[in-house]
Amino acid sequence: MPVHMELSRIIISEINDQQVIYLKEVEGERTFPILIGIFEATSIDRRVKQYRSPRPLTHDLLVNIVESLGAELQDVVISELKDHTYYAKLRVRNGGELIEIDARPSDAIAVAVTCDPNLPIYVSEDVLNDVLGEQ
Repeated sequence: MPVHMELSRIIISEINDQQVIYLKEVEGERTFPILIGIFEATSIDRRVKQYRSPRPLTHDLLVNIVESLGAELQDVVISELKDHTYYAKLRVRNGGELIEIDARPSDAIAVAVTCDPNLPIYVSEDVLNDVLGEQ
């Protein structure tokens, strides 16, 4: 069963190529970092701080496309960790059908915080166990 998580921290460094976001368990204490790129970190940070761009940015465009097609973004699931790489699914409901779209977690989380209200973020228990060494 996936665990409901929330974005708890964004660390943007001007001297490193990789930025860090932290997810925290909504009904618990577990937390873990995900390394992401500067563009995704900036996009997430702008949304969290409610900065508005005069024109749609990439994650705005994705949300607008899904909504324009009559579908609904449902949630994000970080489903796997393989070879130090996280895998996520952006889940979209269209006409009663649930469609799972492969995505980088950073992009999926950026879409989640772009939506109003924000999409729920879930992490598989297996991923949490792998990351936190609780096997």
